[in-house]
This record gives sequence, C-alpha cells and structure tokens, in this order.
Amino acid sequence: MHINRDGFRSWYQTLRKAPWNPPQWVFGPVWTVLYLLMGYASYRILDSKDSARWTALGFFWAQLTLNILWSPVFFGMRKVIIAVYIMVVLWGLIAVTLTLFWLLDTVAGAILVPYLLWVSYALTLNIYIVKNNSVESLQHQYPE
Repeated sequence: MHINRDGFRSWYQTLRKAPWNPPQWVFGPVWTVLYLLMGYASYRILDSKDSARWTALGFFWAQLTLNILWSPVFFGMRKVIIAVYIMVVLWGLIAVTLTLFWLLDTVAGAILVPYLLWVSYALTLNIYIVKNNSVESLQHQYPE
C-alpha cells in the first residue's frame, strides 16, 4: 500500500462527513489534552497501593492499544467498518477502565470522563461516514 499525504487528503476530503464534524484543526489539541489527562489518571492509579491497580492498568493498556490501532485501520488501510467495530470495543474498554479507576481513585476516574465523551462523539462521526458513503468511495485506492 502506497501512502502519501495528498492521497490521504484527497480521499478523506471526498467523504461525506457528519454535519457535526468539527474542523480538522480541532482533533490535534483535543487529543493532546486527552492523552495528558489519560497519562495523569494512569499515574494516579500506578501510584495507588491497592493491588487492584494492576487490573485497572491492564484495561487501561488494552484500551490504549485499540486507541492507537484505530488510526492506521481507518486512515491507513481505509477499513472504516472495521474501525467502527474497533471503536465500539474501545468505548467498552474505556468505560470499564473509567469504572475501575473511579473505584480506586475518584479523581482518576473522573479525569477519564472527557475521554469517554470524546470517543462517543468520534464514534458517531465514524458511523456517519460508514452509513453515508458508498463502498467504492470508502475503499478508494491511493494513487500510484
């Protein structure tokens, strides 16, 4: 698969996106803040003396892995339907992580609420793209 910025831009820009889709510049700052919050929340749990922290951190790492996997699946491989499934599982793992963090440290759990809300929002954007674009446009190939 040949990946280049112009190929990405031309593909993604041609897709029908939700009317509530934010401008592209919003995503970088939002994810920066969310990753900082996730890092702080996980630090608080790691600093906990409760042995249940390892279970909570296991779920944290599982959700983080899916979070990282989503972009190459959606943008790199253009498998937007698979990306929806990844995001649904990601949402569930975030919800479990948030709950486990909350039980160990209310602040750490509360810090993950914006993350769960953002992924909920992002899931609606992903579903809209799947439902409102043809299979051909979703699988458009990169220029050689």
